[in-house]
Amino acid sequence: MSSMLNEGETLGAFLDRYRSLELLRFLTCGSVDDGKSTLIGRLLYDTDRVYDDHRKALEEDSKIHGTQGGNVDLALLVDGLKAEREQGITIDVAWRYFATLHRSFIIADCPGHEQYTRNMATGASHCQLAITLIDARHGMTRQTRRHAFIAALLGLPQMVAAVNKMDLVGWDEARFRSVEREFLAWCARLGTPEPTVIPISALHGDCIVHPSTHAPWYRGPTILQLLESVPVMRPAADAPLRLPVQQVLRPSPDFRGFAGRIESGSVTVGDRVQVLPSGRETRIARIACAEADGGDRKSVAAPGSVLVTFTDEVDCSRGDVITCVGGSQQPIPCHSIEADLVWMDETPLMAGASFLMRIGTRTVPATVVRIRHVVDVDTLAQHARDSIEWNEVGRVDIVTQQTIVVEPYRQMRALGALILIDRVTHATAAAGMVRSGDPHEPNPRRAHWATQPAPTIEPPADRSATESVARAARWRQRPAAILLFGPPKSGKTRRAFALERHLWQQGHAALVLDGQALRGGLSRDLTFSDEDRSENLRRAAEVTRLLLDQGMVVILSMVAPQTAARELARDLIGADRFLAIDCAQRGTDDAALFRDVESFIRPDQTPGAG
Repeated sequence: MSSMLNEGETLGAFLDRYRSLELLRFLTCGSVDDGKSTLIGRLLYDTDRVYDDHRKALEEDSKIHGTQGGNVDLALLVDGLKAEREQGITIDVAWRYFATLHRSFIIADCPGHEQYTRNMATGASHCQLAITLIDARHGMTRQTRRHAFIAALLGLPQMVAAVNKMDLVGWDEARFRSVEREFLAWCARLGTPEPTVIPISALHGDCIVHPSTHAPWYRGPTILQLLESVPVMRPAADAPLRLPVQQVLRPSPDFRGFAGRIESGSVTVGDRVQVLPSGRETRIARIACAEADGGDRKSVAAPGSVLVTFTDEVDCSRGDVITCVGGSQQPIPCHSIEADLVWMDETPLMAGASFLMRIGTRTVPATVVRIRHVVDVDTLAQHARDSIEWNEVGRVDIVTQQTIVVEPYRQMRALGALILIDRVTHATAAAGMVRSGDPHEPNPRRAHWATQPAPTIEPPADRSATESVARAARWRQRPAAILLFGPPKSGKTRRAFALERHLWQQGHAALVLDGQALRGGLSRDLTFSDEDRSENLRRAAEVTRLLLDQGMVVILSMVAPQTAARELARDLIGADRFLAIDCAQRGTDDAALFRDVESFIRPDQTPGAG
């Protein structure tokens, strides 16, 4: 602490100055073993932010776990987990805090291994600057590009490359310039403005806190000089109010307050505000601020945490957003968003998967209805795919069951950052950034069961009136629709094709209509809402009815969870030609299924038996 005191400065004056220091949050990222933890350890060590007892413990730990032949291993200052020390790698995000005379810092040391990319994305979401470590011997790797891409995707305004281990290439300027050109070219493709590249040796401390005598050709700042001088983005004083409600407090029947953190703008007693998504308007009656020990304040600006009350009884709950009335930059209440996802689950993401989605302070059921593309982190090319694999980045469309309030991530992080949570394990499956929200209701009534079905087309005069009878005789069947329904993974699709194969071998004319296949064409405009699932079944039933008129046996494989929709399908097709089988309730005996269906399609079967 003494090194931070100015000459003649009292302890009280120092504490006041310390509390007012500007804060910069930054992370270190890059490939494994490129020196991220060593860089942070060197920063702490050379700025005298390591206490004497920590120094002694570090010396002892270096003899046991160190990778420097018994010498002090500065990476151990950050790698605190037992597994990290045993393997010599970073696994989880390590947070470190330190301050200089000019600024205070929060550092996120992110893991470099590909399997811990999700940890890096989590750390980056809290930061304003990224230092990407690059081994001078190897240049940029796939993981370096991946981390830089995720940092750019998260909208970090500052990007720095620290070309480490320059001592191992003899401080060769040509090698540094080669890596520098490679990094700058990659940042240009990512759209990152004005990146900085610094040659360093984290192990020996060159260009970390002090300039290096080994690189007379380098005229730029050291790492610490850059960290102390780089501009820090601050909330604009005239930004619109954004106050997501975290909790509703009602300690007595006469008091109801709404607590949250002001993410943007300011709130003043008497302000006319709007509660989204309902759109109800009211005025601010009181403001209590945590920084004032709960006392009332007239006005509070971001990022203050407050408790506000309204002049009117307005419905407001956790997840709602309090905003100013009017203005051209209002958040978007919507049910549908387009987002970029960093997929973190080992099970690939498929369209139709359902999750809990956390955005702002609201958690809602949500479904990924479409995968637009997956990004190749080596080339930034966008590839059309039907799944997103572990650690891949893709763009998706998400539909929610409840109205949410969003803004593009680059415009407002608090209302643009999201996570997808597995409904069963409650593990985080993906982190995402909202690109846009659709303010229009995505689930209009699309299930047109009430529409009069198209009439059966009368055969031309020159066609035999006994053609349908002839078909039934030749194929030894009567036309029928076999609906195999059930939730995902209930075996309906496998059974549908097994049944088709069996009937074909028995000489019958049968085909499969798969619900997911229909969504690739005829029903590609539908989501997975209840109304759209019903409409998908209706469309399949309409197609089935036309095929039955041609004497076919049609096997439908669909989720079809709504009893009412299945009954409407039965009415549309005809009860005497419709057999519904619940695959979730049925046993695993395919032979029994085959017998039931063959019995139902026998030409002499009594109508209505299904």
